[in-house]
Amino acid sequence: MKQVAGQKFPPVDKWNPDYCGDIDMRIAADGTWFYMGTPITRERMVRLFSTVLRKDEDGKTYLVTPVEKIGIKVDDAPFVAVECDLLTDGDKQVLSFRTNVGDQVVAGPEHPIRVEVDPETAEPRPYVLVRGRLEALIARPVFYQLVEKAKHVKKGTETELVIESADTSFSLGKWSED
Repeated sequence: MKQVAGQKFPPVDKWNPDYCGDIDMRIAADGTWFYMGTPITRERMVRLFSTVLRKDEDGKTYLVTPVEKIGIKVDDAPFVAVECDLLTDGDKQVLSFRTNVGDQVVAGPEHPIRVEVDPETAEPRPYVLVRGRLEALIARPVFYQLVEKAKHVKKGTETELVIESADTSFSLGKWSED
């Protein structure tokens, strides 16, 4: 079993079962799971399903067991980072995220933060890699906390908002002073 921050997960990346088709299961952008259009309200059930999620190179997300692989729909990212603790040790800091399904992940080289900008609204869409190709959308209040803690780095007429975790720098955005 693979571990992330002391958690154990089934080795879904090593399983190669037959594809059994898609089911009417969807993870909404806010992290709510639906089955046949109805929200799954049992938190333990959602957590169980979340442990057997895998996003393949084809960009699709699947529930995977040793004997079957079933496609599901994900509106944005399968997880939402709902909390972030800034931990310091001397002059070093780490950002420890908790997802809506209870996963803990420390941002760093193996769990990078990336920010996309919506071309229509120009709003930032920040993500942190949780495991495999599965990311968590960083919730807006959590992103605001990161922005407050980030440093402004000027390079000529450009300013970049940078935050560090586990000796790795992540850009939260850039803008020009022109």
